[in-house]
Amino acid sequence: MREVIAVDFDGTLCENAYPNIGEVLPAHDVVHKYVRYKKHVDDATIILWTCRCGKELEAAISFCKKYNIPIDYVNENDPERVKLFGGDPRKVSADLYIDDKALGWHMFVDTLKKGDTLYEY
Repeated sequence: MREVIAVDFDGTLCENAYPNIGEVLPAHDVVHKYVRYKKHVDDATIILWTCRCGKELEAAISFCKKYNIPIDYVNENDPERVKLFGGDPRKVSADLYIDDKALGWHMFVDTLKKGDTLYEY
């Protein structure tokens, strides 16, 4: 089974400026590179995991397209996992959750910065 990565939007892929789209700072760019790397090198499944809905969600999806952030699903589970586990719960199932509100967020970004050239995708 492929690795599944759920990535938050506001504060993680750009500055938190909800309902607007925030600026992309160096820490966000590192996350972009990591997600592209995981998709292209490891063939991971990428889920955009956000509280946005309606036109604000559409803006986030457009942002991901503009910045070449590969998204397989939006706020939904990978059908392969739904089949494996026999259900589709509200909580998105992932092997890795990338979220600026998570414990260890700054450690994650700092670790990625050290290998910056590795994630050039």
